Amino acid sequence: MAKPKKIAAKAKDYAFEKGDFVVYPTHGVGRVIDIEAKEIAGHKLDLFVISFEQERMMLRVPVMKAKISGLRKLSSRKIMESALVTLKGRSRVSRAMWNRRAQEYEAKINSGDPVSIAEVVRDLHRNAGQPDQSYSERQIYEAALDRLARELAAVERIDKDVATQKLNSVLQKVA
Repeated sequence: MAKPKKIAAKAKDYAFEKGDFVVYPTHGVGRVIDIEAKEIAGHKLDLFVISFEQERMMLRVPVMKAKISGLRKLSSRKIMESALVTLKGRSRVSRAMWNRRAQEYEAKINSGDPVSIAEVVRDLHRNAGQPDQSYSERQIYEAALDRLARELAAVERIDKDVATQKLNSVLQKVA
């Protein structure tokens, strides 16, 4: 029985095209710089090559695994507005032990969902006059703020520092 011939896929057949900004849940915003075909262990794979400039990292995601891995397009402005509304909300810090809360916060950050990340930023934000954060709280807060700022910057086509200032101004208005 003859194997069917594979027809070469065109760029329009992929969910993402070269130059698109994408979000990979555990790394944040990156840009598709290429779609390449590689032969690995005798199998031909089409791969999205994604560059994360902030981490100076390249990631290759098989096209067939892109959806399963959580790779997605940038959030819409509407979703980013929901994230900003979440920042304005009242913080909800649970009474659980810090290591349990830290795991929950890390899971929210790595989900890649801007609203969940905004919850972490909101819950860990400290205004002047409030007790200082521990080192690990500060690390998680800064990671969440950075991840949210990078996606906001990409969605609004502004510099990351401007996006960070915008997020901080929203947080200051809540105080």
